[in-house]
Amino acid sequence: MPLLGACAVPHPPLIIPEIGRGQEQGISVTIEAYKKAAQWAVEKEPDLIVITSPHAKMYADYLQISAGAGAKGSFAAFGHPEVAFAVDYDAEFVAELCALADEIKLPAGTLGKQDGGLDHGTMIPLYFLQQAGYQGKLVRIGLSGLPRDNHYALGVLLALAAEKLGRRMVLVASGDLSHKLKEDGPYGFDPAGPVFDARMGECFKDGDFLKLLTTPAEMADAAAECGLRSFWIMAGALDRWQVRPQLLSLEGPFGVGYGVALFDLAKRDESRNIGEQAAEAQRAELEKIRAREDEYLALARYSLEHYVRTGRRAALPDNLPPELTGQKAGAFVSIKKDGQLRGCIGTILPVRGSLAEEILYNAVSAGTGDPRFSPVTEAELAELVYDVDVLSVPEPIAGTEQLDVKRYGVIVESADGNRRGLLLPDLAGVDTVAKQVDIARKKGNIAPGEQVKLYRFTVTRHV
Repeated sequence: MPLLGACAVPHPPLIIPEIGRGQEQGISVTIEAYKKAAQWAVEKEPDLIVITSPHAKMYADYLQISAGAGAKGSFAAFGHPEVAFAVDYDAEFVAELCALADEIKLPAGTLGKQDGGLDHGTMIPLYFLQQAGYQGKLVRIGLSGLPRDNHYALGVLLALAAEKLGRRMVLVASGDLSHKLKEDGPYGFDPAGPVFDARMGECFKDGDFLKLLTTPAEMADAAAECGLRSFWIMAGALDRWQVRPQLLSLEGPFGVGYGVALFDLAKRDESRNIGEQAAEAQRAELEKIRAREDEYLALARYSLEHYVRTGRRAALPDNLPPELTGQKAGAFVSIKKDGQLRGCIGTILPVRGSLAEEILYNAVSAGTGDPRFSPVTEAELAELVYDVDVLSVPEPIAGTEQLDVKRYGVIVESADGNRRGLLLPDLAGVDTVAKQVDIARKKGNIAPGEQVKLYRFTVTRHV
C-alpha cells in the first residue's frame, strides 16, 4: 500500500508568521489544523510527498509536472526572502508518472516552460511539513484548464506510480476554497461562495468524492475557488479506496475559505469507482439536457455537428417553425463543455435571410471560429451544451443609469464607430453595471477613459 493517505490544505500567505505579523491569529483554527495535518503526514514516514498546486505552472490543455533535480523558492514576493526553501525532486517517480500518462494519452508531463522556482501554493504546505520534520523528496504538479476527468486520471496514475515503484507516498492537495465570502473581503461577495464552501466541507467530512466531482461548474466559477482541480486529483489518487475522512477545520474570516481535511485509507473497495460514477452522472445529465432542447437549440447543435462531421455547412432542415424562418434578428450561440465556455460568437444585427440562418451560421462560427478556443472536435460533440440568445434591436442610451445587468445587454462603441464591444445580460459573475461596461470596453479594445456611445438591448434566451 505505497499510497499512505491524502490531505487537502489551503495556502494563504498570511498564515506564515513573518508575513502575517499577527494577522495569522485570525485563522488560528486553520493553523492548528495545518500543524496536525503536517504531523499526520510525517508520522506515516513517507518517502515522497506530492503537492498539487493551483499556483504552479498552469496550461489550458496540459498538466505540467515539475522536472529537474529539485527547486528553490522563497516568500520574496511577499516581502520575506529570508523564508526560503530548497527541495529535491523524485526524478525516477516523475519519469514513471510521465510514462504512465503517455500510455493512456493523458496530456500530462514535463513539457513546457519550467520556471524552476517553488510557488506559494507549494511552499505553504512545505513550511508546515518541514516544521513537522519532513526532509524527504517532493513532486510538484500544476493544474490545468482540462476537464475534471483528466485531473482525476492523473490522480489515479499517481497512486499507480507509487505502487509500481514501491514509494511510500502522501498526496497534499493545496487549494483555497471560495474567494467571495464577504463584501469587505479582498474579492467581494457572491452568494455562491458560502454555498460552495459548505459543499466542500460536506465532501471532506463525509469523504463524498462523488459530490465533490459533480460540483456544478457555475457554482465553482461564481465562488471564485482555486482548489477544486487539486481536489479532483486527490479524489483520483483515492479511487477505489474506502477512506476514513477527518475535517479538521473550515473557516473564512478574511473572505477566503480555508479547509483542512485528512483522508486515511481503510480498504480497497471496487464500488468506489467515483470517477466512473461521475462520468455516468454527467452523461445522464447531458441526455436530459438534449431531451428538453427546443427548436433553437436543436438547430444550433445540428448545424455544428453536421459541419464538424462533414466539413460542409448544413442546409436548413424542413418544418422549422415560422418564428425561426419568418423573422430576422441578431443571435448569439454559446457552447459549453463541462460547464465551461467552449465558444461564443454572434451577430448584433441580422446579416442572413432569417433567424434560422443566423443560428445555423453562428453555431459553426462559435464552434470553429472563436479565436479564444481551438475548433471543436468530433470527439467532443456529445459533451457540448448550447445556448442561443436572440437579440432585440439595440437602442442608444444617454448613460449607464439606463442599464440593468440582469435585463439589458450592453454595446460600448468608440466615438469614431470603428471599435465595439458587446456583453450579454444576466451573466454569472457580472453583478454591476460598472463591471458589465468595463468588460464590454475590454472586448472592444476601448480604453477606460475614452469617449464612447452606449447601446442597450434585451435578449430572448434559449437554454
